[in-house]
Amino acid sequence: MNAASDAPLPAHWHHAQALIGQSVAAIDTPALVIDLDAMERNLAHMAAYARAHGLRLRPHAKMHKSAELARLQMAHGAVGVCVQKTDEALVLARGGVTDIYISNEVIAPAKLQRLAQAVLTLPDTRFGIAVDSAAGVLRLAHALEAAGVGGQERMDVYVEVDVGHGRCGVPPGEPAVDLARLIAQHPVLRFAGLQAYHGRAQHLRDPGERARAIGEAAWAAALTRERLQAAGFAVPLITGAGTGTFALETASRIWGEVQVGSYLFMDADYARNESAPLAPVFEHALFVKTQVMSRSTQHAVCDAGHKSHAIDSGLPAVWSPSGLVFANGGDEHGLLRAAHAGHPLPNLGDTVWLVPGHCDPTVNLHDVMLGVRGGLSTGTVERLIRVDTRGALG
Repeated sequence: MNAASDAPLPAHWHHAQALIGQSVAAIDTPALVIDLDAMERNLAHMAAYARAHGLRLRPHAKMHKSAELARLQMAHGAVGVCVQKTDEALVLARGGVTDIYISNEVIAPAKLQRLAQAVLTLPDTRFGIAVDSAAGVLRLAHALEAAGVGGQERMDVYVEVDVGHGRCGVPPGEPAVDLARLIAQHPVLRFAGLQAYHGRAQHLRDPGERARAIGEAAWAAALTRERLQAAGFAVPLITGAGTGTFALETASRIWGEVQVGSYLFMDADYARNESAPLAPVFEHALFVKTQVMSRSTQHAVCDAGHKSHAIDSGLPAVWSPSGLVFANGGDEHGLLRAAHAGHPLPNLGDTVWLVPGHCDPTVNLHDVMLGVRGGLSTGTVERLIRVDTRGALG
């Protein structure tokens, strides 16, 4: 059992434990399966890339939601991980992850109080957080001070700049200077740099479009750094980038840390991007195993509906058998149709492997991922990986 969560193990965890050492054929459906060989190749490729380019690697754990996988990434050279939610950070910290950055704004006093208590009670864990408002800075400082956190336990604070995504972040330039000045007034806080992430650029299909978007983001980040330096602030780090664009952020020499997440599993949506030059190629490593439960002359029906895979970034792709397309059949059903006229449909009881459209919310639908060694056809179940932060939305 992983110590990352205080919640009891679900009943079906014990059933899944009986699968360890058995053939992949024994896995009941629908199930979320990791091809461990492919995942470890992805892990190695990204770690090698970061080392070769002198980058700090801080993968986004909101993708896999697992303390075990976060620790694995850190064992392969990552400096720590990112999360988006306070409770994600707390669960992973209890699971032995020792460097966690909340790359998002937290305003609610109750959440900040929980975070402050963790800073105080988990002194071996380093926490960081993003801000984009004076209220965010002041509420964070108040929570830390009220909890009794001292100046020697200062929290890293990154000012988020909107570099093109149009979501959180201050405009480039002077607004970041104002927040840095406010951070400097509080001994429990340390200005650690800039958060500069362009989320929309990750899924621009054309490499040229992605390059233009990141070029504009680099300009915004560089301008903000210049204004901060002119005001007397050192900017220790600019952090950001994602699986779709990290090679572009690297080439800009503006970013010193990349927050790639999906590279570890790779989903169907990222596979739709046209590859960029010089970027490593990652493999699909996350799959939904499903089984044909009904069949007509027009389609087959499998037991993986959208309660087993997210559909926000499109429907899953059929990995195996080839020649099939997936259509939405509802909560508990998926429709499988021939991609071309005359292609045979799978038979009742046949296994079908799906690549989820979006890995992050797909993982959040499951309590456990089954790690398979030796491939999806003839491999064996090596271990179970708990989805520790499932539902950690606070």
